[in-house]
Amino acid sequence: MRRFYIGWWLICAYVSVASAATTPPNIIVVLTDDQGYGDLSCHGNPILKTPHLDKLHAESVRFTDFHVSPTCSPTRSALMTGRHEFKNGVTHTIHERERLTLKATTLAQVLQTAGYQTGIFGKWHLGDEDPYQPEKRGFDEVFIHGGGGIGQTYPGSCGDAPQNSYFGPVIKHNGKFEKTTGYCTDEFFQHAMAWMDKARTSGKPFLTWIATNAPHGPLDITPEYEAIYKGKVPANVAKFFGMIANIDDNVGKLQAFLTEKQLDENTLVIFMNDNGGTSGVATFNAGLRGAKATPWEGGTRAASFWRWKKTLVPGDVSALTAHLDVLPTLAELAGAKLSDAVQKQVEGRSLVPLLKNPQAAWNERFLFTQVGRWDPKTDGRQARRENAAVRWQTYTLVATPKETKGEWALFDLATDPGQKQDITTAHAEIVQKMSAAYDTWWDSLPPYLVNEQQTGPKWNPFHEQYWKQYRGPGPNNAPVPADFELP
Repeated sequence: MRRFYIGWWLICAYVSVASAATTPPNIIVVLTDDQGYGDLSCHGNPILKTPHLDKLHAESVRFTDFHVSPTCSPTRSALMTGRHEFKNGVTHTIHERERLTLKATTLAQVLQTAGYQTGIFGKWHLGDEDPYQPEKRGFDEVFIHGGGGIGQTYPGSCGDAPQNSYFGPVIKHNGKFEKTTGYCTDEFFQHAMAWMDKARTSGKPFLTWIATNAPHGPLDITPEYEAIYKGKVPANVAKFFGMIANIDDNVGKLQAFLTEKQLDENTLVIFMNDNGGTSGVATFNAGLRGAKATPWEGGTRAASFWRWKKTLVPGDVSALTAHLDVLPTLAELAGAKLSDAVQKQVEGRSLVPLLKNPQAAWNERFLFTQVGRWDPKTDGRQARRENAAVRWQTYTLVATPKETKGEWALFDLATDPGQKQDITTAHAEIVQKMSAAYDTWWDSLPPYLVNEQQTGPKWNPFHEQYWKQYRGPGPNNAPVPADFELP
């Protein structure tokens, strides 16, 4: 009887997903910034409460061994292209090395070929110069901040509007700056929902990309959210958890919107975080070693919840999956035909077989991690084993300058999920196999590293456009340099 039930469940799941291919879903991706795998109560956090995300988790297909890059621009470039970040030229988050190569085709462009309307709300972080901006990369509606974070600016091209704030930020909306009045995360969700409300009447499906700046630092949040955790954890963590609580409430508002507008059953909602944990790691890290900007599991393992009501059957998928797989999956679900060029670009695999059946055949693969972030004046090719990792089967091979002194260390996650016991000596043949795969991959990279040792513009593009639009300091009262020529 049990075998009959499981078989019937799989048949229903297959038919449901297969039939959905004729009715492409709306797609909403919620991508948070610097929230770690352990920063969710459904992942066991004993202090942080995320009831709306927990509900989404319960209703989703959950990829429990899903990996991203150790930092934000790299992850975003892989999500947008279906290939490793270094092959997109993205090896850092600043120094012009965050720019997504103009030769790449993005997920938004792919879905546009299938008739999708596309909108991005929040963080882009793949190039602030005009040719790299999302409106040139397939997004119809653009409501973003600049650089890697609200108010952040670095020498060269990477940076936000001057003197910007999480409260009432100035946002670039379809090429023009607008002064908002609310908290940044609230603004991103509210504008996304307003846009979807209009988009749903067109008869065309939509892709909505909500990429929050929170809970990335600076840790700014309203007093009422901070108060939830004040006294329970260190002061900075109380703010960090408060920022996540605000995200969680916005996910609840998003769900209420989908229900009210009767979009629930034809909308795929995906939730992910962009890299390993930060402020919350010392409080709870789900047993993982490492954090953001490290090649350990705590730097790359991410949440990946996929909910499509009455189409996907909730459950866990243990297969080794990654950010590379998002584009080919969404393209298949959307009915988008990949051009020859995009097929050559994509390195990931469609997750559709696993969405249909968590036990579907899934061939072995290697996943490569390299933190990058080497000194911009140096030749990055010399950083071969500086903060690197390889995943294969249940094994992970890691090299760091401090913990392993630049040598490979091997761990079996099946028996040692916290990466505490180096088993290199006992498994030399596995080390050799994984190391050889990494070397082959590393040696293939030089033609793609197009952003190395580049010189950025004198003026940050968002600063320059801000000063020109307002013909002066603007709403942020940002002083204009004496040698900058106003129009």
